Amino acid sequence: MIRRPPRSTLFPYTTLFRSNGQVASNLKILCLHGYRQSGNTFKNKLGAFRKVVKKYADLIFITSELEVIKDVEESEPTYGWWFSKEDNTFNAHNESDICTGFETSVDAVKKAIKQNGPFDGVLGFSQGAALATLLCSLQQQNSESFGFKFAILIASFKSRSKLHSDLYNDQIDCPSLHVYGENDKVIPKEMSEEIVALFNSPTILTHSGGHFVPADASQKTNLTSISRSAEIIHNLHQN
Repeated sequence: MIRRPPRSTLFPYTTLFRSNGQVASNLKILCLHGYRQSGNTFKNKLGAFRKVVKKYADLIFITSELEVIKDVEESEPTYGWWFSKEDNTFNAHNESDICTGFETSVDAVKKAIKQNGPFDGVLGFSQGAALATLLCSLQQQNSESFGFKFAILIASFKSRSKLHSDLYNDQIDCPSLHVYGENDKVIPKEMSEEIVALFNSPTILTHSGGHFVPADASQKTNLTSISRSAEIIHNLHQN
């Protein structure tokens, strides 16, 4: 299911055109992985999505500098963008007085922009989407300038850290695409809907699944979601 604002407000960026009226080069999008992921694992999970949008966008994946304590089942290192507990773990549902590592992650994004940017937009999954929302808020408040013209937020949520509360005070003008599953048990859709309400021009795309990127081409619903996402990115590229 997809819900959009009026076409006139859907990613209205004429700066993506050259002065002679031709479409500019591919959009460049910074991609932020979820908690207990890495840039590479997120890239792999976006395989089908990457194939669909490659005509319009170059996706650049980065890995957080904050390594998560390994579970016994994990063979490879995993990472997060900040920790909400003193033992350097994270829980999206619990109120917290800390956000350990958040500034380190903001600096990592700045470093990525310096090395590989500028970026037209930001795409995040789960905690990465929560970080992307906070970055858009910092940009809205003129605290930081990341240059993002749009945000794609998959299974996003509000940080429960009290240190982030001021970043949810203002509406965010950055055009946004919000993707979430109707049956997500990790980040229930109500948590993602809280994020939708923060943006002035949100486009909403839902799928019937759970806590994953709708990028499995073997599932009809997910493939439809991928196609709709590609269409929205294409519209951004054309308008």
